[in-house]
Amino acid sequence: MITADRALPGRTTPLRVPVEHYVSGHRIQPPFPEGLQTAVFGMGCFWGAERIFWETPGVYSTAVGYAGGFTENPTYEETCSGLTGHTEAVLVVFDPAQVSYETLLKIFWEGHDPTQGMRQGNDRGSQYRSAIYYIDDTQREVAEATAKTFGDALRAARYGEVTTEIAALGMFYYAEDYHQQYLAHNINGYCGIGGTGVACPIGAGASLT
Repeated sequence: MITADRALPGRTTPLRVPVEHYVSGHRIQPPFPEGLQTAVFGMGCFWGAERIFWETPGVYSTAVGYAGGFTENPTYEETCSGLTGHTEAVLVVFDPAQVSYETLLKIFWEGHDPTQGMRQGNDRGSQYRSAIYYIDDTQREVAEATAKTFGDALRAARYGEVTTEIAALGMFYYAEDYHQQYLAHNINGYCGIGGTGVACPIGAGASLT
């Protein structure tokens, strides 16, 4: 991982992004309707990860971007250089009355392999690391609990230790417009998302303690 003193400086001007979600037509940047909440996940290439979440009932909107690093408003090329500290991330705007944060975490854990360190499948580099960036202490507690629960399930299935970064969200920087809802614009586009086949035992009364 690059350190803050060696990271690229970036820029003060945000990258240009569309106002509306290509699939839902909802806003992808604040302000969002009252009562909605946000979550940020990194699970490899953000194209396929975003599609998983926009297809989830109760999700109002999604966007792809960069999080967890140091460079201000990085470009895709800068992020892929490994010199920003960011990982490819998905912003999920959801209605907690329709879908819980725990359910989103179940989708996150089952949608990729969180034991691979700085890669996801054939995609290699710090920009593909698994990550959960929590908004508040409630999200942190649930993220940490589900990491332990799913980690136990993975070990039972003979996988390695969970390497997912769980940290407070600093800034989520929106990616370039051509990355937003990429797989809706490009039906046959690349999707590197693939899980372990191990079920995450949360929900349906499962204990997180």
